[in-house]
Amino acid sequence: MRTDICDRLGIEFPIFAFSHCRDVVAAVTRAGGFGVLGAVGYTAEQLAVELDWIDGEVGEKPYGVDIVIPQVDAGAHESDPEQLRNELVKQIPDEYFAYARKVLEDAGVPELPPGEFHNGMIVRSTSTTARQHAAEALRHERVRVIANALGAPPQDLTDEIHASGRLVIGLCGSVEHARRHAAAGVDIIVAQGAEGGGHTGHIGSIVLWPQVVEAVAPIPVLAAGGIGSGAQVAAALALGAQGVWTGTLWLATDWSEMTAEQKDALVQAKSSDAIISRSLTGKRNRLLRSGWTEAWEKPDAPPPLPLPLQDLVAGEAVTRLARYPEYSREVHITPAGQVVGMLNHIRPTKQVVIELVEEYVEATERLAALNARASV
Repeated sequence: MRTDICDRLGIEFPIFAFSHCRDVVAAVTRAGGFGVLGAVGYTAEQLAVELDWIDGEVGEKPYGVDIVIPQVDAGAHESDPEQLRNELVKQIPDEYFAYARKVLEDAGVPELPPGEFHNGMIVRSTSTTARQHAAEALRHERVRVIANALGAPPQDLTDEIHASGRLVIGLCGSVEHARRHAAAGVDIIVAQGAEGGGHTGHIGSIVLWPQVVEAVAPIPVLAAGGIGSGAQVAAALALGAQGVWTGTLWLATDWSEMTAEQKDALVQAKSSDAIISRSLTGKRNRLLRSGWTEAWEKPDAPPPLPLPLQDLVAGEAVTRLARYPEYSREVHITPAGQVVGMLNHIRPTKQVVIELVEEYVEATERLAALNARASV
């Protein structure tokens, strides 16, 4: 399974694991893959704590950090996060906060204690927050890659990352996006098919991957969207990718940050339960169908706001559902790709890496046997 990207980063397997959980990032990295911590839910101070912990767990092995800077940034002019949040909240009609709270109230989810910090108090998807995340990541020697979930970072940030000796990853959902990332100096491009969880595009993986590989060559491409087995890893490499970027796969592992209720929903879900919704961030987002997603589809629901405003509306709900998971079985908010239909039980994180490699070998051996028959 070794590709050029393994040599470039000093890793054993080209298996990139995106997770918001430091334990998953560390476990995958120790097992020979490349863990990438999603920073979007953390303050800069919280991210520092997480990265310090990962540093202590992975030894000399490299890992990455994923930040979120949108192409159109509503808060690019403001450097103070609290002031930025106040400005953005003023743009949100009161009915949105009232509707979100009613969804939780109807499900019986308790309110947070007065004044308690919640995710709606973080402006998560603007350059103000993301630049703080990037600055913190650059202070950690083992962080070898910084990814931007919404494409190429601004040019000055890309230059700063390169000057530090790190690589830049940009995620894309179309050939056009991939070409723009390449022109902006991205070192590795993640081509995510529409099957993927979280923010995703419109084009299926098996169509998108080879198109992006051809369009940006010789820049290495990681395949994402719908990868849950070693055979699918083999398919991605056969289509020209140098590795895979996986996310949903790690939600159903022992170290995942998901609550017990969310993990139960994941293993019970069918692929058709991973739907497109704008109810969490305002952008196309693949989530598991739940009372939350259905509430925002009702005729009397206000239309979801653009990023990052809808993100602020949903922030308190994310925190309350995590704080009181026993009430979240029907109304949970769980980003997940269509590969969720393959996740039928909770597995140890390290075991997932091992099984991906073993299944990859089995798949390539099957193909080798077919080739051998054809040559007889």
